[in-house]
Amino acid sequence: MDHIKEEDNKIIAKIRDFNLKHTFDCGQCFRWNEQEDGSYIGVAHGKVLHIYEDEDTITFLNTNMTDFQNIWIDYFDFNRDYGAIKDKLTKDDNIMAQAVEHGCGIRILNQDEWETIISFIISARNFIPRIKKSVELISEKYGRFIEEYNGKKYYAFPTPEELYNKPEEELKNLNVGYRAKYIQSTTFIVKENQVDVYKLENLDREMAKKNLLRLMGVGPKVADCILLFSMRKYKAFPIDVWVKRVMEYFYFKDGATNNQIQEFAKEKYEDLGGFAQQYMFYYARELNIGK
Repeated sequence: MDHIKEEDNKIIAKIRDFNLKHTFDCGQCFRWNEQEDGSYIGVAHGKVLHIYEDEDTITFLNTNMTDFQNIWIDYFDFNRDYGAIKDKLTKDDNIMAQAVEHGCGIRILNQDEWETIISFIISARNFIPRIKKSVELISEKYGRFIEEYNGKKYYAFPTPEELYNKPEEELKNLNVGYRAKYIQSTTFIVKENQVDVYKLENLDREMAKKNLLRLMGVGPKVADCILLFSMRKYKAFPIDVWVKRVMEYFYFKDGATNNQIQEFAKEKYEDLGGFAQQYMFYYARELNIGK
């Protein structure tokens, strides 16, 4: 990232290895929406940000240099050398090279832990447009109003305190269906300090995952997503239907269990498992590989 400058409530920067569609449409986040002109507007950490790109130049609207340096550089993982990651993952692996080329602009976002937990509880056996709608409705119903931007009102995701003790039927009306009871239970556990979600990042990956599995609606795959997308546990390798299909298609011709795939990823990708997973997931889903 270089050539950063601030002009009239916007930041302009040249950023390598970053593509908006690749990053926002790879299944890791649900608060970013593409606009008619190809730009994206999203909400993160209580802020509304509008981004558009022109080749390797990215323009960030509705922000300032202070927020860019204190919030967005870390959120978008701009201090990490993704070129080096891609070089390591693709060495002697033509399959990964194809996946990386297809999703070359993916960056793993550093999202809020609580919002990520509830979002991925909602994501279980669900479709991305429906997940996004659910998260938006929950934010509008219970979250703090942030601002009106381009004619639309935006709300922060509700805190555990704001979401605490909400009736199951009321939650169901927000497009979450049977997951309402999961949200209720998880909010109670977190609100009552049975699990401190903002300290899990300080634990090792297995202990953090063990704590996440105490939350209703959080299974192994959802826990790995939370670890990867909000707790910087980059060894995590979430296995959903797309990842299982693509890994079996290329690496396990006779099929494999999730545990076998996990062990394979651990040995093959080492500390970069989460990055590898994102490239393979995006590659498989976009091209329907393994169907």
